[in-house]
Amino acid sequence: MKKLLSLGAVSLLIGMTAMILSATQDRAGNERIQNRFVGAWRLASLESEDPDEKIHKADSAGLLVFTRDGHMSVQVMERNPPAQTAAAPDQYSQGGYEASFGTYQIDESAHTFKYHVEGALVRTLIGKDLPRAFEFSGKQLIVKSTHPEEHWKAVWEHY
Repeated sequence: MKKLLSLGAVSLLIGMTAMILSATQDRAGNERIQNRFVGAWRLASLESEDPDEKIHKADSAGLLVFTRDGHMSVQVMERNPPAQTAAAPDQYSQGGYEASFGTYQIDESAHTFKYHVEGALVRTLIGKDLPRAFEFSGKQLIVKSTHPEEHWKAVWEHY
């Protein structure tokens, strides 16, 4: 009976140790990914797909900032914006300019982050959660929408 209790206690100890180590590794991995986000990024390219599936590269400049405490801000200016019509307003920008700020949460396993908009030039964005897919390629951060109806890609380079 003593051997059975000892075996049970050892098994429990091993299981708890494995859980603690796993949680520590997960947290460390997520911190490493978050550290890659932190800082200021300049817009290298912005592409969108037209309704006829042709890729359009926007002549744009932009700044994206991620802070260590989970805040972010983005500004993008199209140098020669196309005319907007009331029938087809842009959901992220106004007059060729996009500006918003808020918080972000990273899901490392899904390679996504959720951007919670706290303030924006386009007021209809305030309070929304915008899911984004991401990947790192060298010193670049590539961001895409996860919405199937949105076909754009922003490539950012770390300052």
